[in-house]
Amino acid sequence: MGAPEGTLVLAATPIGDSRDASPRLLDELAGAGVVAAEDTRRLRRLTDRLGVSVTGEVVSYHEHNEASRTPELVERIAAGDRVLLVTDAGMPSVSDPGYRLVSACVEADLRVTCVPGPSAVLMSLAVSGLPVDRFCFEGFLPRKAGERGRVLAELAQEPRTMVFFEAPHRVAQTLAAMAQAFGPDRPGAVCRELTKTYEEVRRGGLGELADWAQDGVKGEITIVVQGRDASAGPTHGEVDVIPEILARTAAGERLKDVCRQIAGRTGLSARDLYEAAVAAR
Repeated sequence: MGAPEGTLVLAATPIGDSRDASPRLLDELAGAGVVAAEDTRRLRRLTDRLGVSVTGEVVSYHEHNEASRTPELVERIAAGDRVLLVTDAGMPSVSDPGYRLVSACVEADLRVTCVPGPSAVLMSLAVSGLPVDRFCFEGFLPRKAGERGRVLAELAQEPRTMVFFEAPHRVAQTLAAMAQAFGPDRPGAVCRELTKTYEEVRRGGLGELADWAQDGVKGEITIVVQGRDASAGPTHGEVDVIPEILARTAAGERLKDVCRQIAGRTGLSARDLYEAAVAAR
């Protein structure tokens, strides 16, 4: 009989309600040779609630040590260990540690599998009331206002429903920036404390949601925003700069040059600016 095949197992953990833990998660926690956890103390609290004992070695694996710990875990897997990777909530590697380890295992031709389970992304989409036939996950936006504005300007043309994570103390600023980039009437949903006692889904236009968030928002937050309707005309950001484009071209500047300069300054699409300006003439 040959040596056992080492495997990396990515396991989704509950995003709030521990009863969402799957039987497979319990089996993997009990049987893995190594459990790599984003926070070992939170892992211990979870296993206590689930009534499961971890018999393997428990090690930490988080954003501050994943670069140094990845080679060690790859060696363990290559030697035949079954390594279970769990993060604080949801699926490892999705805005959480794990991608580096998965990439290293793939490079080393080691087996990688997954225990599916709770997902804040999919749950927020399902309850948002927004179109879900096509969507994209954008994770956390940049913290700095300028960088955040540029990213949102680039997404203003995105036709798919978009999902974002955000820290509670930045929700009001982010929603205001979204209303500026996408327009205050663009439909959105703020999903708070999903699967927990105080779960709440607030739906409405981005401007309305930004006003609501001014009083403060607590808990784990996911924001869902409807994509742009191709027939809706210029975006909010384009509307703001079209007068400048028309004024500069009326003064003798070439339309393409003006659109390219403003696109570089705002992050908007030069092609879309050109088309919006032509339509506005």
